[in-house]
Parts: sequence; structure tokens; C-alpha cells
Amino acid sequence: MHLQNTSIFRCDFSVIANPRALLHGQTFPTPSASHIVSVIAASKRRSNQKARRGHLKGMSTNQTQIPNQPGQPPFPANLVNLSRLVTAYYTLHPDATIPAQRVAFGTSGHRGSAFNTAFNEDHIAAITQAICDYRRDQGTTGPLFLAQDTHALSEPAFATALEVLAANNIDVMVDTDLAYTPTPALSHAVLTYNAQRKDKLSDGIVITPSHNPPEDGGFKYNPPNGGPADTTATKWIENRANEIISSGLTAVKKIPYAKALAASTTHRHDYITAYVDDLANVIDFAPLKNTPLKLAVDPLGGAGVHYWPRIAEKYLPSLQILNPNVDATFRFMTTDWDGRIRMDCSSPYAMASMIQNKEKYDVAFAADTDHDRHGIVTRTTGLLNPNHYLSVCIQYLFTHRPQWSEKVGIGKTLVSSSIIDRVAKGLNRPMLEVPVGFKWFVDGLIDGSLGFVGEESAGATFLRRNGQVWTTDKDGLIPGLLAAEMTAVTGKDPGQLYAELTAKYGNPVYERIDAAATKDQKAKLAKLSPQQVTAKELAGEPITAILTEAPGNHAPIGGLKVKTENGWFAARPSGTEDVYKIYAESFKGKDHLKQIQTQAQSLVTAAIS
Repeated sequence: MHLQNTSIFRCDFSVIANPRALLHGQTFPTPSASHIVSVIAASKRRSNQKARRGHLKGMSTNQTQIPNQPGQPPFPANLVNLSRLVTAYYTLHPDATIPAQRVAFGTSGHRGSAFNTAFNEDHIAAITQAICDYRRDQGTTGPLFLAQDTHALSEPAFATALEVLAANNIDVMVDTDLAYTPTPALSHAVLTYNAQRKDKLSDGIVITPSHNPPEDGGFKYNPPNGGPADTTATKWIENRANEIISSGLTAVKKIPYAKALAASTTHRHDYITAYVDDLANVIDFAPLKNTPLKLAVDPLGGAGVHYWPRIAEKYLPSLQILNPNVDATFRFMTTDWDGRIRMDCSSPYAMASMIQNKEKYDVAFAADTDHDRHGIVTRTTGLLNPNHYLSVCIQYLFTHRPQWSEKVGIGKTLVSSSIIDRVAKGLNRPMLEVPVGFKWFVDGLIDGSLGFVGEESAGATFLRRNGQVWTTDKDGLIPGLLAAEMTAVTGKDPGQLYAELTAKYGNPVYERIDAAATKDQKAKLAKLSPQQVTAKELAGEPITAILTEAPGNHAPIGGLKVKTENGWFAARPSGTEDVYKIYAESFKGKDHLKQIQTQAQSLVTAAIS
């Protein structure tokens, strides 16, 4: 739902009283002032009462729902009710004494659904005011770049954020057409603005819950380095925002949206031209000129939907753009493993339609909703596992970027595949292994010491062709374009190139599973020391390392990693569920992987009991 003004959210009180009206196209007479007051009061009472018993679930009003089938399109009855979702955003108010309703910044900002009173206008007003206060505390006085993706809650959150930013007299850079802006385009904009400056630096806000379901919203802050904010910054903003909510939002400065848009501090910025025109400095398009390759991209209804036509026009006229439309219900997706809609371009369920049509294209690619993650589909292999494609990118880039220094290294998260370690060793390149979180790569990208960085969840970025920084946040567009480049240059698609790597370095089997754990057990796991693990062997092999800190920067990993010559596992507590996640890999096949997983659970249970 991309609307040029939010008057329907603020003024059509008949819709608030009957949120289904928007979907059915009903019109109503202009209500009187007394009627407006009564509707607001009644609406608030109903909202508070019905939310408690699950009334604002956001689905169709059908009483009987048929469960969605994984890998199949969702049933219409199960689609999110957009008008009710926006109503929940404006009418439900968080209780700061309830943990689930407080502002909570994870590795990718604050996320939640308005239905659960976890992502509502109060949250966004408080977070934005907290960011304004943080900027003053840090002396950040340049413009703030503001971006949004295509989730239904992103537009209302954009309006709320701009109202607060304008009231705080902060210069804000919004898209020329108030359109969607991918995360990497914002990172690129911040870095470009700050490149020749020592003071009055810019920063940014990206409004996105990434690939999360349609009913979710997300809000994250990127400091002047252009990448994800570190824990010190997010904790400061989180604490201040919760303090503001607890105090009844009295600290929030705010002006009406129309005035905020017209404010002298609100500026239009052409994100798309700046990003697209610069792409030739990170991707070599020369081998793709007049290419006979059949290429396709699916934006998955995300923030890059208007970027791909411009990319095709400038560099790849033969690029076919699949599903070029935006629909905030995301009804065009195939559902994920649990029947829910997620724009997860690394999931074989969410990508089922592209996999089914793999024979039509030499290479096809997709990106998630804010375009910071990638998915690669080839005719020979289907959907590549993210770990597999990361290793292919590394092998290709470090043999096809002659301007990169021989000292430039590789960055990976500690739950990424060990085939990356073997490829790095084969290339004689240094490797930095860090905890989960893209923020750990920022410094290495800025100073050019890391040429390629990636994580197992299909997030990556890499340097420009001249060895200078491109983005310091994940970029889901350039890995797809790189897949086209490497296929044109080598005559082999990424799936075939990965097969060559496995012939040389071994063929790993990788899987992530969940295991039940209480809150106390999760807390113990997060604080384990290597001495608490007494085992000497794992799946028949001697243990070579027991890690609770990342070897690349000695930062706590918030869990445990155990390694052998041909396998490893890592265990980390979930931040949202009573489980811990076990990542495991074996170079000796599926049976050996199962042994690792079984023994990993026993080993962890013994350590945290």
C-alpha cells in the first residue's frame, strides 16, 4: 500500500469504525465533529477490548480458514487485512510494562506487528524522537536519509517518522517521488554524501522488517558509516524510546504530515539515479553487452521494483523483470515452510515459482523486500544454497578484480559454511570470522581490507572494482548482477562453478535445526565458557576448537561453536522463542551431519543443565 498522503488513515473515521470499508470500496458521508469524537472513543474502547481476545488478527473475516500449503500460493481467505492492519497501527497503544510491547532492537532494528501492539505509531514516534536525541548526543548534524520498503506498515511509519524529524528541525532526504528505497541504496547515499566530509555527516533510517510476513513492520538506524548501528547505539536508542513511551510520549516533538512534507528541512533526493548510474563501478557490464544469455529478476514486490527497469534500460536490455508490481498482501508469493508468507529469496518454498521455471533462463535472481538479501536460480542447479553462492562469489571476485590489493581479505559470520574457509585458504587470502551481524564488517569495508563479506542468510556486499567501499550494509541487487557477469565471463553458471569448488574442496552438507530450551537455559548458553564443554570428540573426530568468542575479532558470539577437521556446529539462543538454534555442517555426508546434530544437542544440554 503506497499512498501519496495519509489522510485516509487520519480523517476517514468511518473507515476506522469499519476497517473493512477500504477493501470493499465503500464511501460514507462526512461525519459531524460530535460523531467523530464518539467514533474515536468507541473505536479505542473496542480496539483495546478486542485486541486482547485476538480480534485484530488482520485476516479475512471468514470463520473457517484452510491452512496454506508450503510452496503454494496463499488462499485469499488467509491474506492480511490491510485496512485493519493500518487501523491497529494508529489505534493500539503499547504498555511499556509488557515486555512484548516494548521497543527492542535486535541485529536488524525494531520489528513487530501492529496487531500484537509491537509496531504502532507510538513506537515509531518514540524511536524517531530517540534517534533525534541520539544524533544530538553524538553531534551528527548532517541530513538524515529516510527509506521505506513495500510492507503495508512502512508507509504509515514513514509518515510518523517524518512528522517527528521535521518537528526536530532535522534535514531529511526523502525519495524524489516518495517511492520505495532499498537498504543498499540508502547505505550508498550515506557513504556518498559523507565521502569528502569531516563534519556535518549524514546518517539514515530504513523502514523495513526485511523478508518478514506482510503484517510486520521494521525500523532500523544506520549511523554515518552507512552500515547497521552497533550495540552501543541501538541500546541507547532502545532505552530512550522506552523511556519516552513510559512517560506518555510527552517528549515527542511532532507536526502534521502535510507540514512535514512541505517543511524547508524536507528535501527530495534521487536515490535511484545515484545508485543505478554508479553500478558500473562495482559490476563489469562489458561482457554482458549484447549477451545471448536469458536473464530474469523477480523483485518479489520489494523496494527495488522501480530499480530493475532502470538497470535493464541502462545495462541489460534483455533482462526480463518478473512480477513488476507491488501488492502489500504479497498474494503473488508462494508460502514458506510453515504456510506463512515471507519474501525470503533463500527459501525453496518462497522461491518455488522461480525454481519451477528454472529451465526458461540461464540465470535468474531475486531479492527480498528491502533488497538486502539475494536468491540465485540457475538452469543447471535450481536455487543455490546461500552458503554455496557465497563461496562462488569469493572464488570469482578474487580472480576477476585485478585492481584489488593482494592483501584484501574475506569476511564471514561464524555460522557460514566452512567451504568459505577452504576457498579463502586456496586463494591465499586472509579471512575474518565474526559473530552474527553485518555491523562487524563495516570497518573492513570502509578501509578496503575486506573485499567480500557475507552471511549464511543470503546477505552480502563487496567492494567496487577499484577496491573502494560500495555499501556497508547488505546489498541484494549486486549479487544477482554478479551472477550474470560471472556466467558471461566463464561460460558457466554459478551452480556449475560451485560444483567445481566441491570437486576441489569437498562437498559440505549444512543444516539449521531448533532445540527446546527454557529462558534460564538460553541465558546460560549465551554466557558459556569453553571450559564448560568437557567433550573431546564430536561425531567420531577429535574436537579441534571450542569457541565462545569469534576468532576474527574476539567478540562474544552469544553461544558456542565446536569444530573438528570435517565438521562443526554452533548453538545460539533464539531471541524470540524458547529454543536454541543449532547450525551444523559436515564434509562427510548426511549421516555424519546427523551425528553432529545429535551429539551437539547432548553436549549443549550437559553444559547448560
